[in-house]
Amino acid sequence: MNLIIGALPYFGLAFILSLIFTPIAKRIGFALGIYAIENDRTVHHGKIVRFGGLAIFMSFLISISLLVSADKTINGILCGGLVIFIGGVLDDLFDLKPFVKLLFIMGAALIPITYGGIELQNIKVFDIAINIEPISFLISFIWIVGVANAINLIDGLDGLAGGISFIVLCVIGLIGFFMGRRDICVIALILVGAIGGFLPYNFHPASIFMGDCGALFIGYMIACLGLLGFKTTTFISLGFPIIILFVPLADTCLAIIRRKVKGQKVSQADKSHLHHVLMYKMGLSHRDTVLVLYLVTILFGLDALITYFHEYIGLIFLIILCFIAWIFIELTGMINPRFHPLIGLARRLCGHPKKSDSAFFEANKIKHKDDKR
Repeated sequence: MNLIIGALPYFGLAFILSLIFTPIAKRIGFALGIYAIENDRTVHHGKIVRFGGLAIFMSFLISISLLVSADKTINGILCGGLVIFIGGVLDDLFDLKPFVKLLFIMGAALIPITYGGIELQNIKVFDIAINIEPISFLISFIWIVGVANAINLIDGLDGLAGGISFIVLCVIGLIGFFMGRRDICVIALILVGAIGGFLPYNFHPASIFMGDCGALFIGYMIACLGLLGFKTTTFISLGFPIIILFVPLADTCLAIIRRKVKGQKVSQADKSHLHHVLMYKMGLSHRDTVLVLYLVTILFGLDALITYFHEYIGLIFLIILCFIAWIFIELTGMINPRFHPLIGLARRLCGHPKKSDSAFFEANKIKHKDDKR
């Protein structure tokens, strides 16, 4: 009860500000003509503003200015957040080339590492200390750039990126609380409030999208909070952010592998992301797809919490979840319709003929009749 009462000012202020600012951001977006572009990959119709990230950013910035005494590290994170937000705004306005957008993300990632000093330093694996200082800068840099892009890539359905980020930040805040890291807990709570006030406008059917300015900023902040909490860490706690962010990170990695296998550019968008597979191959509705991905994120978040208190139980649970996820990847052909090593091996052991496992979904494909985003 004391935890909830203590959390209310941080969550509440950001939540109320976001509720107020989101309609304002919508009006600004309409005035500037910042609409989500319709193409063969999108699942929405009509002119929908993609500038909701402005409400999230402003709510977060005002709340943290009023409620948090910033030190050098937090100032470094905030300065980088401003850079990546500006890059996102420019992309929403002018549809920047992927390389130019990447430069903004990379520039933002450099600030908290070089100025704020948030980078991994040591890792312990089974009580063996490993000094990663020579490559700590590189690992931290790749982490921030990767997570920022992962949240941006998964922003493909109403409420998807916002809801998943909401869950992820709740888990990070809880772990920060148990670790005695008040700074992590408070920053996470404020960002949870800012996203929470935006979600009622963004959940299906959405009246506004967060845009790149919102998705990139949220992804950047999640990455920084991960490094802030686990920069000097054991191996298992280093894995906490990775476990919690399983859905966006796995989707991003699969997209990279899939495009490389097809001989496409990594930046070339496609319609084979996890949410597309659930909708078009498994026939789930727009809303149900989002809720299923919320559930998966909650399960991996729960595993991170279990792992914090009981490492071996958490590890067993993680292996089970990853095994189920891998079978899903093989069945749906997310990498390639012919890529099914585990299922293929099981079939050969059972004496069944080899065939494409994704044919199961092709043969039983359900026509998607959901209303579009």
